[in-house]
Amino acid sequence: MHARTWLSVLSLPMVGAFTYPLVQHPATPSSAAAKQTPPDPLAGTTDIEDVLSLVQRDYVDPPDMSKVLAGGIQAALERAHPMNAYLSPEDLRLPPPGPASAGLVVIKRGIYALVLAVTPGGPAAKAGIQPGDVIRKVDGDSVGLLSAWTLERRLRGTPGTALDLYRYSNLTGDLLKSSLKLAVIPRDPVTIQKSPGGVRVVLPDLGPGRAKEVEALLAGVDRKQSLVLDLRQCVSLEGSAAETAALAGFLGVKGRVGTLQEHDRPDRPLEAGPLGVPFAKVAVLVGRSTLGMPEVLAACLKQHGARILGERTPGLAILRKRFPLRQGGAVELVCGRWLGDGGEKLDRTGVVPNQTLKLGEADDPLAKALDALKTPMPTPIPAGDGHQAA
Repeated sequence: MHARTWLSVLSLPMVGAFTYPLVQHPATPSSAAAKQTPPDPLAGTTDIEDVLSLVQRDYVDPPDMSKVLAGGIQAALERAHPMNAYLSPEDLRLPPPGPASAGLVVIKRGIYALVLAVTPGGPAAKAGIQPGDVIRKVDGDSVGLLSAWTLERRLRGTPGTALDLYRYSNLTGDLLKSSLKLAVIPRDPVTIQKSPGGVRVVLPDLGPGRAKEVEALLAGVDRKQSLVLDLRQCVSLEGSAAETAALAGFLGVKGRVGTLQEHDRPDRPLEAGPLGVPFAKVAVLVGRSTLGMPEVLAACLKQHGARILGERTPGLAILRKRFPLRQGGAVELVCGRWLGDGGEKLDRTGVVPNQTLKLGEADDPLAKALDALKTPMPTPIPAGDGHQAA
């Protein structure tokens, strides 16, 4: 098949269908004529063909059309969502990268990658990398040339693999080179902090077994006390919906926790697990490193009266899937979003705290949260719209 025809066939479902869940569409005209004349789904195809023809015919050097096509596909995907990615047939033949990691969660934003989360005690944390830093190069390669999939892969590998990251510090703005070695990062346990006024539970992620861990730690705690659920270090995007539902039920939520929304599929509500005994007061600590299913949990608890403290979350309560392509490659696509229990689109709004609370290294999070619970509920912060990881 000719390259122009190949791209035209592929780009239509990408632009017309794949981007639908994440792009707001203009209102449909109300006139009868507009209703009788739906927009042409092939509009713009000839422009794509003409551009490719001009590149192939008139570019100063003979172009590698396979790279032109791959770059065009990746650009279209990233315009829909920065975590979309095109995988070539060669990419799919690569072996798994290995069990070690840099301990970073990043999101690509054009020519750079924004650090969303840093795993405590991991290689990146030891190298001084912090959330909010901007990565420009990975081992000398510009981030702009890497897809989200390739970037994630470059941050993983075999234990001991050396990695150089060129970054702008969020604190100073200086361009720094951070050299680190990938390592297998152990899974931290759920921990508890107690005081006369309440308890704080620190949840590292919402992976398998976390709800049972929380339940065991809180088994002998008086429910008349205040509970502070610390989700600020939930740095994994691999959270479990089942664990989210179980923990929500244990904390006294009855009914729906959230809803998974996908294009052209019925919405799938997530129901809370077995009902537990609620605490007298609940505060939830969130921040820029609260990612994925913990955002769903925080939004649900907010709807059920919990006080949300901290900073707005990035808005990554999403679902990604891989779709094979006929030419042998594939796309990894954000094909679903989680709606909060109040119906909010968490991929656009994130979780907005009731009260901004910034904690320094010397601050006691439990004491600060308990003090906040003693004050009247502040005026809600507007949720806004748009992807918050930008």
